[in-house]
Amino acid sequence: MKQLCPCGSTLSYQNCCNQIHEDLSQAESAEQLMRARYSAFCLELIDFLYQTFHPQTRRFQKKAEIEIWAKENNWQELELIKSTNSTVEFKAYYIDMQGELHIHHEKSTFKQLNGVWYYYDGKMKA
Repeated sequence: MKQLCPCGSTLSYQNCCNQIHEDLSQAESAEQLMRARYSAFCLELIDFLYQTFHPQTRRFQKKAEIEIWAKENNWQELELIKSTNSTVEFKAYYIDMQGELHIHHEKSTFKQLNGVWYYYDGKMKA
């Protein structure tokens, strides 16, 4: 039985986010990249997460902090709220190390550079 993709699609991981994890240019939209980033948190793909930051904002990121955020939490579910050409509003449900359920509610902005989508920034929602 094939493993379903952590992003919540009905596709197998191999036919969904794995393709983007192997080649970032395979993300055809901001939403596809957002889904791939969520799956990368679930699978602890730290290098992928770091590389998906837009080059203008990447220098402000630290791989060690990304790794801690990915590994300290048990990612449960991704809920897409609204998607436009360059933004995705979502809720990511996770359980922290103390066993408490949390909801990360964010509106993310994505930008293309040379035809490749990147995560630019995000604003937390109440």
